Amino acid sequence: MPFATALIAIDRPARYAKQLASHLGHDTEATQSADGRVTITFSNGTCVVAPGARHLELIAVSQDAEGLASVQDVITRQLQRIVGDEPDVRIEWSSAAGGDEVDPVHPAVADYVLANSTQPDDVLRELVAETREAVGGRAGMQVSHDEGALLTMLVRLVGVKQAVEVGTFTGYSSTCIARGLAADGRLLACDVSEEWTSIARRYWEKAGVADRVDLKIGPAIETLRALPEDFAIDFAFIDADKESYPAYYEEIVRRLRPGGVIALDNVLRGGRVLDPAFDDEQYVTMRRLNAQIATDERVDAVMFPLRDGVTVIRKR
Repeated sequence: MPFATALIAIDRPARYAKQLASHLGHDTEATQSADGRVTITFSNGTCVVAPGARHLELIAVSQDAEGLASVQDVITRQLQRIVGDEPDVRIEWSSAAGGDEVDPVHPAVADYVLANSTQPDDVLRELVAETREAVGGRAGMQVSHDEGALLTMLVRLVGVKQAVEVGTFTGYSSTCIARGLAADGRLLACDVSEEWTSIARRYWEKAGVADRVDLKIGPAIETLRALPEDFAIDFAFIDADKESYPAYYEEIVRRLRPGGVIALDNVLRGGRVLDPAFDDEQYVTMRRLNAQIATDERVDAVMFPLRDGVTVIRKR
């Protein structure tokens, strides 16, 4: 499913977005949110019109290139009519792209974020190096140090005594979580690999948190379902097989105490969740879960474009 964007420098952008919705609403479905963001739905695609301080951002999406060109043409012609002879207003669309061609975070921004977050200590740096040597290309499964810093901060802010991690790998995220726990806090770490978690065990010892971590080897969903119904979870981090995310989420959220927090990793899947053309189970499942969480009345949620996307959820 291709999409294209345009950024239009213009005065009074909210006014033009409202006018566009009004003009096109007779022949299409046009809805406007309280913040002025307009979604226009055509038979062959959609266009989001988002007013900024002094610009309009357009995001056009369709099932194919022909449909995309049609949506772009209608929006462009209608905006040109509304704008009229206002000088210096140019409507220039980007090239069409698919979900696998999108950088959730621009590499330059991502590098700046890494450089300006709390840096890892010697233990974590050593763990990164050993993981890269031990698992090769799978080292990308390890969270980055800015995400690790976020986990430690969230755990400290919430005052966590009971944490759960689904997907431990070689132990970077669990070390970060365990370091943020309250003095008497515990982390239940779930994974299926003895090999990878053997590295984690050594680094928990080096980090001085081994006495806080209870590792369970086996399918995480079985471990979670075996927990008592009154097992009160303060914080959970989910970073495992994506197809099972909905099951993990449900088992955890119903045991999460009010005010407790869940962090879900990889919710953008490299941008592919934006594009329905990617219909493998992992993408379809994540797309549906993202939509489900946004409307789940039990929780409040914010999705951050950090690395491959992190959703932070707080139980009401």
